[in-house]
Order: sequence, then structure tokens, then C-alpha cells
Amino acid sequence: MTKLALGTHPFLLGFEQLERLVERTAKSGNEGYPPYNIEQTSENSYRITLAVAGFAEGDLSITVEDNALVIRGRQSDDSEGRIFLHRGIAARQFQRSFVLADGVDVGEAIMENGLLHVDLTRAVPQRVVQTIKIRKG
Repeated sequence: MTKLALGTHPFLLGFEQLERLVERTAKSGNEGYPPYNIEQTSENSYRITLAVAGFAEGDLSITVEDNALVIRGRQSDDSEGRIFLHRGIAARQFQRSFVLADGVDVGEAIMENGLLHVDLTRAVPQRVVQTIKIRKG
């Protein structure tokens, strides 16, 4: 029996990119830092919240690249001349990627109490019924 890939199934016309999207998501390399939440705030809106304590607004960048929301953080090293007896607060850079479906738009980003909130909205597609006329050949 031949196994069909998801993007090549005969009933899924036009979904060739779906398999590549799943592979790209699996390979995104997101580690566990920084921790994040994804919540549904209404039927068509979402909020991603990242714990970015120690990062200032200028240390963070938010971009949309190839249908992916990419959030990057880079702190400047301010440890010069300081002697730490214990350093448990991470001062490292990060990159978090979230693949966005078609029709999902990135709204505003809010920094609040060490948490970065990014709001997303999904456009509601209009239901379209199209009748195709059959002509004689």
C-alpha cells in the first residue's frame, strides 16, 4: 500500500504548502525561553504573552516574515565592572516564531509588568456559494 503525503492527497487540492508549513513549524527551533502563553480572547482574536522580565522595549523586535510572527530579544551586557556571587537571571538573546494562518493579522504589542502581549485577529472569511454554468462541448 502506498502512503500518500498530506499535501498530495487527491481530495486536498491547493494544499501543497501545508506539508511544508508543518515541517517549518516543527523545525522552528524554539527552546523553552522565554516562556509564553497563547490565549483566545474572543471568537476571532488571540493574545500571545511572553515573559520578558529584564528586557526593555528597545531590546525587543516584532516582525512578520513569510506568514510567521517573529519576536526577538537582545539585551545589552551591563555586567562590566560588576562582580556576581551568583547570576541566576538570564541575560541572553532569544527568538520565538509563531506560524500565522492566512487572514491572521498582528495588532498591537503592549509591554506590561515584564510581560509582552501581542494581539492577533483573524478575519472572518465570507461564505461564498458559486454556481458554475455547464456548457455543451
